[in-house]
Amino acid sequence: MKGRLAIILAVVLLVTAAPVRMTAVVDFEEYFDGRALRFDIFQVGNAAEEEIILDHIYREGTWPENPAGLIEPFENGRYLVRVYEAASNRLIYSRGFECMFGEYKTTTPAIEGLKRVFKRSVRIPAPKRTFLFVVEVRDRKNIPHPLFTLRVDPADYHIIDEKPPSADFVHEVLKNGDPKDKVDFVFLAEGYTAGERDKFVADLERLTGWLFDFEPYKSRRSDFNVRGVFRPSPEPAMDEPRQGRFRKTVLDASFNALDLDRYMLVEEGHRLREMAGQASYDAIIVMVNSKRYGGGGIYNDYCISTVDNDRSKTVFVHELGHSFAGLADEYYTSEVSYNEFYPKGVEPLEPNITALLDPSHVKWAELLSPGIGIPTEYGKREIESLQAERRTISSDIRQRIDKAKSQGMSEAGLKKIEKDFKTRTAVIDKKIGEIRKKYAHLDDKVGVFEGAGYASEGLYRPMMNCIMGSGRNNEFCLVCQKAIERMIDYYTGRTNR
Repeated sequence: MKGRLAIILAVVLLVTAAPVRMTAVVDFEEYFDGRALRFDIFQVGNAAEEEIILDHIYREGTWPENPAGLIEPFENGRYLVRVYEAASNRLIYSRGFECMFGEYKTTTPAIEGLKRVFKRSVRIPAPKRTFLFVVEVRDRKNIPHPLFTLRVDPADYHIIDEKPPSADFVHEVLKNGDPKDKVDFVFLAEGYTAGERDKFVADLERLTGWLFDFEPYKSRRSDFNVRGVFRPSPEPAMDEPRQGRFRKTVLDASFNALDLDRYMLVEEGHRLREMAGQASYDAIIVMVNSKRYGGGGIYNDYCISTVDNDRSKTVFVHELGHSFAGLADEYYTSEVSYNEFYPKGVEPLEPNITALLDPSHVKWAELLSPGIGIPTEYGKREIESLQAERRTISSDIRQRIDKAKSQGMSEAGLKKIEKDFKTRTAVIDKKIGEIRKKYAHLDDKVGVFEGAGYASEGLYRPMMNCIMGSGRNNEFCLVCQKAIERMIDYYTGRTNR
């Protein structure tokens, strides 16, 4: 059993007393040795309690990110990692992130007190001298507070320095330059057996093609490098707990994440990062060898999608919006496991939704269409009222049919009930269509449209339709495109030029 790192807890107040200037420039050569350190941790707790426990620290290969982007300029992520040089207490690295445990905290089991353990890895550039490694968590008002602090000597012999597995196959799809000047995506194989390496390569090239069908990726293709890592799984596909199907796979991907059947995430978070570390990466995509619909995405961790479903293209690109650019879900009518994921009266961190607490200063003000109303009326309440009426009619018809069948009604009688349903709903559908036609001129406008972030009221999205929502458009809205471009600029160093 490998020895654990000797941990010396630092005084948290000393760390947080130092002023944090998110625009500060840090000289990479002065503070870092050019490699990476990976902290494998366990997050333990429930809605009321949270603890981080260190597993191991690993030394990895070359740090792939742009050396000018050490202090992240974004406010994305409910968690933050900060690295301070111990001697000067100077902030030399910061990054926001999300994690599965952060989502779990908002679920009913967590609120009822059930503690769970989640594996997560945090990667940083390797400092030259003794440093303080700090993980912060935001409270319900999005104020960060220290959660875990380590004092680490880079020369400590307990830091593990192993060569990556030699049996894994790395396939390069796209190379446009040095990783430090490009956005590096790595795709990981999940649920591909030893005989399916060729399928993995074909799927990898197909998903890469899908990615660059969408703006702004399409226009910025030359800013990307894309690689894939193949490690065979003993069995194909992934776990489907509700269906009673379990598969032995490399990353233990599973549907029914947080008890939502269509939500798929990875259980082996440490292995995910170890596998990805064989290639330069800024973002990780897990490709699951399955025809089933579904996936997931967590900011600054990974996105995951099946590859052979008719809707895999949009699922993959949608989930990458979460993991790469920190985008929020813009839909509000779908089932989720969260309880008040976005607290009322608090502005969300994500760039594409807002609580509109100050209508005179909209988050995406520079992109608002001239003369647009704030908030923007688009017939939402009328449509929802009609949709509710339609559901009531549908429920009534089902009850009538069940009762009629139990009483032995003839086929002709049942068809008459069904005809009545179609007649009544056709009237409602026509009214809904007329309302949508009335507001069709808003389809390409940037405004402030109520209904986003799983909430029908109180949260707003930028456009009527976006791939981050449940609308009819299979493209990113202009605000989401801008957010993705900012992330591309950050990783390629354009933000700091």
